[in-house]
Amino acid sequence: MSKLGDIIFFREHGVCPRWFCFTFDNRLRRLVQNPDRIIRPFVGAGDRVLDVGPGIGYFTIPIARRVGSGGRVIAADIQESMLRGIVRRAERAGVRGQIELYLSRPDEIYSGEPVDFILSFWMAHEVPRLDRFFRQLRAALKPAARFLLAEPKLHVSRAQFDGEIDLAQKAGLVLLERPAISLSHGALFGSGRVGTSGRFPADQREESPVSRKDDR
Repeated sequence: MSKLGDIIFFREHGVCPRWFCFTFDNRLRRLVQNPDRIIRPFVGAGDRVLDVGPGIGYFTIPIARRVGSGGRVIAADIQESMLRGIVRRAERAGVRGQIELYLSRPDEIYSGEPVDFILSFWMAHEVPRLDRFFRQLRAALKPAARFLLAEPKLHVSRAQFDGEIDLAQKAGLVLLERPAISLSHGALFGSGRVGTSGRFPADQREESPVSRKDDR
């Protein structure tokens, strides 16, 4: 039965092509997944944020607005066409100056300066070597930084997501909570290094759709 579910819900994945972005990056999605509300508890002015596999910027643009002129969001993707799409949207939104583009390689998602927060939203299931992926993300985190992992329930089963969490923990990441995110499985991690307190700065602890434990 689980194999049938894999077939019906397209759980055998490759990299999402640029032309497919319109199916999940649109105004209708904002009705159930408001990116500003999702990132609000984790991103503040002046932060350095890594948006992994950002597509054409569904979260990148709101993050750029939130970090402001003193912060940066690094959009890291292996597809140059996705990054070009982000540039066009960022220029229209007036936030191009807050965005850095990082063309990843299949064996290296990011190797730049440490960041305050990492977002991997609906993309980790496309990565062939998740063990290496999670090790690289942990290395990119500052000691007290956080990493939010979210996967689409339509494409990733609960068992598959539990497997991702297990690999992340084996890579040294510390599971802090399993937040509820609409249409998604969610997991919030700490770096597991000295300085991880399990708490956010006071100006970032706000109510949001990801502040509740996912018991489903």
